[in-house]
Amino acid sequence: MSYLKFEKALMTNLQDSLPRELLRTNRSGAYSCSTIVDCNTRKYHGLLVVPVPGLDDDNHVLLSSLDPTVIQHGAAFNLGLHKYQSGNFSPQGHKYIREFDCDTVPTTVYRVGGVLLKKEVVFQHYEDRILIRYTLLDAHSQTTLQFRPFLAFRSVRQFTHENSVADRSYQEVDNGISTRMYAGYPSLFMQFSKSNVFHFEPYWYRGLEYPKEQERGYASNEDLYVPGYFEMNIRKGESIIFAASTAECHTSSLKSLFEKEVASRSPRDNFFHCLVNAAHQFHNRSKNDERYILAGYPWFKCRARDQFIALPGLTLSIEEQEYFELVMQTAEKGLREFMEGKPVSVNIYEMEKPDVPLWCIWAIQQYAKEAGKARCQERYGSLLRDIIDYLSSGGHPDLRLDANGLLYASAKGRAITWMNSTNNGKPVVPRTGYIVEFNALWYNALRFVASMEQESGHEARAAELEKTASKCKEAFVATFLNEYGYLYDYVDGRMIDWSVRPNMIFAVALDYSPLDQKQKRGVLDVCTRELLTPKGLRSLSPKSGGYNPMYVGPQTQRDLAYHQGTAWPWLGGFYLEACLKLYKQTRLSFVERQLVGYEDEMFNHCLSTLPELFDGNPPFCGRGAISFAMNVAEVLRTLELLEKYKY
Repeated sequence: MSYLKFEKALMTNLQDSLPRELLRTNRSGAYSCSTIVDCNTRKYHGLLVVPVPGLDDDNHVLLSSLDPTVIQHGAAFNLGLHKYQSGNFSPQGHKYIREFDCDTVPTTVYRVGGVLLKKEVVFQHYEDRILIRYTLLDAHSQTTLQFRPFLAFRSVRQFTHENSVADRSYQEVDNGISTRMYAGYPSLFMQFSKSNVFHFEPYWYRGLEYPKEQERGYASNEDLYVPGYFEMNIRKGESIIFAASTAECHTSSLKSLFEKEVASRSPRDNFFHCLVNAAHQFHNRSKNDERYILAGYPWFKCRARDQFIALPGLTLSIEEQEYFELVMQTAEKGLREFMEGKPVSVNIYEMEKPDVPLWCIWAIQQYAKEAGKARCQERYGSLLRDIIDYLSSGGHPDLRLDANGLLYASAKGRAITWMNSTNNGKPVVPRTGYIVEFNALWYNALRFVASMEQESGHEARAAELEKTASKCKEAFVATFLNEYGYLYDYVDGRMIDWSVRPNMIFAVALDYSPLDQKQKRGVLDVCTRELLTPKGLRSLSPKSGGYNPMYVGPQTQRDLAYHQGTAWPWLGGFYLEACLKLYKQTRLSFVERQLVGYEDEMFNHCLSTLPELFDGNPPFCGRGAISFAMNVAEVLRTLELLEKYKY
């Protein structure tokens, strides 16, 4: 029985099928994304969405969709689906869907009278090429297929509208055509494995509507250009491959190429395998062979903090140590450039955030557990030492090390932590001074690097770091722990944030904690009572002022709610780690039950992955980016920890 399979009843009910999305990537920045009924509901959706470095840093929708039409006995049945203004859906091809599954590759079976047509989709790894295989499973008479490509040639952040500037010319290529609507774009090659006839009938389809953009308070209408249609006959049992790409291909090899790509796919036949596939979608190899972890889809790029937090879960937890090392090679280059005051030459954003070096150390700490301290010291020993020296000497413009051993963040009026939403240019959650997770990470970093120095025989340096750590520990407890048993979120002079927030969980979850066992239990208990949901930890307790758990509405409304009560799975990963460290095997069943809430998401929102965040109140709807690296990573890391604590 298939794990990710949906029957006709769900597929033909748009209330159930339209909210479910599907994402495929090529691991080089390009992607294909739509709903499971192939009706685009976001401006970010498209069959072929690729970066165009010559224009800007955005992705661009070249091919929005491809509408197949089945023709028998002169009757045409269009299998496409688009939403137009005034709520009209046309041509309603979803009503012909018999079943859909994506255990290996996304597969849709259509029934039109006596015709049974199967469609399978793969995105070729490391190439800007989408491949679709159409197989005629059954037919009782001659069958003809037509294919209408809907072209956009625009940034994912914009819309296209009918205009006279668009270039309508095309060139014939092997079993297809190439076209380019605007200068600066690459040509789009649309080819088939079988000879066909292209009918040039240019037409602008006006008033397509994207309801997800409406929900988010944005403009939501555009026009799409169709240059004409391809036509060919198909026999029972025959398969035809369609390829859309920025480079011409040899059509004689399309069938073998498709088979090769399918064979390289790992199954999505259980929760873990779904997450592994999702993890690979964040892996990104640039044209010059640099490796990155993308923060999420469809709109995030590589962000430094996200990359270091997600890196262990997306590599080490799925036994891909080599990819960890490749990503760290690129990241180390960028981090060193920043610490040396040079322009960052790698494509990693937000390297300037003050906790980035601390998360880098945490990521390396996870590597040491897998690869061993000796190998870790050999590869990253000098980087660890240089980061500690950089932070200790006040090298970071937004951090200083005070005499009490704590790091002080001086960035008034700017959002420098992961709680980075702003409104009218000001942080929604202003956090400065002694920030709780910064200093929990700092203490952990001091102790970990001290252990590495001790391991490599640098006893004097290890002793120096331990001395700083001892001061940090004493000051941490005195500064953050309050009489109610939880930790202040930040302390800046007389400004003390009493809000119950999840950032204190790191002081319990990290390998080296400044808290004793009783203090850890107190913090964990507060997190359990006030922050825990089936989808992770809330960003703010319902008992705290300003609680705003619903991430809905236009941009300003969402910004005000972003870190004011929404639930985040990646925080839940650290919470579950804290549970296992404190209570070990006695909490195994609790952790397993908590993971059920994440497995449920494999069948909702975007299939086989986890969205960016959830509403903090029931029914805990998924919101934001449809696939988020830190969330997938921390659930994978939790699954790995769970296995370790079982034995």
